[in-house]
Amino acid sequence: MTAGEPEGTTTDPAEKFARNEDVLTMVDTRCEPDRLHLVRVGMAVEASGGGWTTGGEMGEVIRALLPLTLGVAISPIPIIAVIALLLTPRARDAALGFLAGWTVGIVAATTLLVVIANVIGMNSDTGEPKSPVSWIVLLLGVLVLTIAAREWTSRRTGRHDVPGLLDDLSPVKAAQRGLLLSIINPTNALMFVAAGIVVSQGLLSIGEEVVAVAVFSILAACGVAVPVIVYLVDAERWRPRLDALRAWLEPNSRTVVSVLLLVIGVVLLGQGIGGLID
Repeated sequence: MTAGEPEGTTTDPAEKFARNEDVLTMVDTRCEPDRLHLVRVGMAVEASGGGWTTGGEMGEVIRALLPLTLGVAISPIPIIAVIALLLTPRARDAALGFLAGWTVGIVAATTLLVVIANVIGMNSDTGEPKSPVSWIVLLLGVLVLTIAAREWTSRRTGRHDVPGLLDDLSPVKAAQRGLLLSIINPTNALMFVAAGIVVSQGLLSIGEEVVAVAVFSILAACGVAVPVIVYLVDAERWRPRLDALRAWLEPNSRTVVSVLLLVIGVVLLGQGIGGLID
């Protein structure tokens, strides 16, 4: 207790939360389970000055981010592009530059959208998602399903070819190309928006939001990172395999993307509908 505080008050977080548990015994029989969970989380955050939240919330955020990371990680154009770079004379430096640009783009876009989502506010006073936010998630699901349908219908007539502009790139130019591909890809943009909403809705502290963005970015960058890593480990062994992967991806990439986006679109659609019903 500090000078000037009324007798019986405390600033110690552990003591404040312990005393709040007494209040929970009074509301336990009156609250629905979900509302009681929000009361408990609110008391915990208040007791700690807003500096932390429950591990369960963090786990839920990471689980919600996982399908979104796949939408970025299995994007065929950057995978084909980085494999093409690995088959050039300046393979190592150019591929590392491309990977750096690709990763920076993911981190920057996701962080920006999390900040925007935090400023707008994704949750209502009760802790539930705001109705407009649920409509946005629903719209994202519809857009993802639309892209999936377009990819499926064009799988016989088109292919994800990478232009010959990647030949003999310097590391700086390769980084610029990776950054550009990560940002202008429409599918990536939808995944970044959805990830920003998920992280902002998670009732996380700033530090935990940083961890969530880092986990999302690392997993999302794996589609480009894995070919680069295996090439650096054993270039002679993996070069023909990467070339074979590129040869398979070019004619089949639209099928892969359409199936993946179908799953992600259904997930987003369900989250949006669930938010509107709750």
